[in-house]
Amino acid sequence: MPVSRFCQLTGIPRRTYTRWRAKQAAGEPSKGPWPAPVVDEIEPVVAKYAADWPAWGHRKIHWLMAADGHAASASSVERAMRRRNLLQPIDYQSERRQLAQARKAAFADPPTAPNQVWQLDFSEYETTAGGIWRLAGVTDYFTKYEHGWHIAPTCTGADAIAAVRIAISEAEHLAGRPLAQALTDPRTGEIVKIKLVTDNGSAFKGAAFARFIAGRTEFVHIRTRRRSPGQNGVRERAFGSLKYEHLYRIEIDDLPALARETETYRQIFNHVRPHQALSGHRPIEIYTDPSLHPQLSDPGF
Repeated sequence: MPVSRFCQLTGIPRRTYTRWRAKQAAGEPSKGPWPAPVVDEIEPVVAKYAADWPAWGHRKIHWLMAADGHAASASSVERAMRRRNLLQPIDYQSERRQLAQARKAAFADPPTAPNQVWQLDFSEYETTAGGIWRLAGVTDYFTKYEHGWHIAPTCTGADAIAAVRIAISEAEHLAGRPLAQALTDPRTGEIVKIKLVTDNGSAFKGAAFARFIAGRTEFVHIRTRRRSPGQNGVRERAFGSLKYEHLYRIEIDDLPALARETETYRQIFNHVRPHQALSGHRPIEIYTDPSLHPQLSDPGF
């Protein structure tokens, strides 16, 4: 096996490997292991959090522990997880970085607050008892807040409209007033429209969806370039999190179970799961607390 491949699999930097090998060849005793009292103390706690949230990496576990009052650095959490072989695969972060780079081109002037850009799309899921279901959902680009799901066997314009209606209802619930009123600029009295971003699927290009958008003063519909899924990347990434962090880890037999589990994860995603792009905060915190907005230098997922 090449040295580079061995180092990649073991997570050891190549320079460290060659240094250790040279010392071993020279008969020099290796140093360490060094005492790590902080890691020793937090290791059981870290293991408990990692067991509860096996799909999350050490940064999210660190942020979650910090939110619950456990004082420990991210590096200590990483060491504790490494001891018990609980870290994500080596290419986990590089894959996330590649996804983020593809999505940065979506907007030249990124949103700076909630309800400026929403992203809508469909995703497919097959239950174990048979039946393929299409999930339609709207996510807020800036806060990553999931507004809810519409689940049906089809992905038509009517299904897309139903998903947007669910998102409007959720946004109005959070704002405590009609969406049009929440979007009205108090200085000018004009409605600052939400950019509703979709791909070029037939559901979004049809007359029914066009009539619906034309009848809503709160939206302007924007379709991404053809074969450019990165422009709807926040929506796609959130679907990936839903499936790989939750749905694929359990048995889901039928539609009621699917509806129940997707809503369970939506609550986790919005209220529990720390987001790296949100500096460790949850979407609901960013959505409801404007004082946190300046902290987000890069609103990409």
